[in-house]
Amino acid sequence: MDWTHYRFRSLWSLPAPPDAVYAVLERAEDYPLWWRQVRTVTPLDDITGMITVRSLLPYTVTFTARLVRRDPVAGVLEIAMSGDLDGWARWTVATGLGGTLARYEQEVDVHKPLLRRLAVPGRPFFRLNHRLMMRSGRRGLLALLRAV
Repeated sequence: MDWTHYRFRSLWSLPAPPDAVYAVLERAEDYPLWWRQVRTVTPLDDITGMITVRSLLPYTVTFTARLVRRDPVAGVLEIAMSGDLDGWARWTVATGLGGTLARYEQEVDVHKPLLRRLAVPGRPFFRLNHRLMMRSGRRGLLALLRAV
């Protein structure tokens, strides 16, 4: 088992139309406004940006995100990631009961030296840290959608 390889999946049920959810998710530069763990998103060009995230545990992860798929008809947004994390992340937005089901999938290899050194003993904590970050993101998105 490669202890520095992670696969994550989150499902968010949201009481808003899929188009509205997709419109918010495709504006990554606005994530820090509603998702407190996404500290900065710095656009580098039309499809690339630097993203810094920090959740509960005292470490920051910075990576370059490059858009590889934007398909509003299919409800898909996908990025390639490089830096402290190498891999990909994808949102898939679809009609759900009472609104939208947003599925987040991520598969990454960790390259940040501290996280690599702590890979074995830290793995359960890193997974929990990600789960807490995703829960907070859902809450922030819900608040934003309700305010609109």
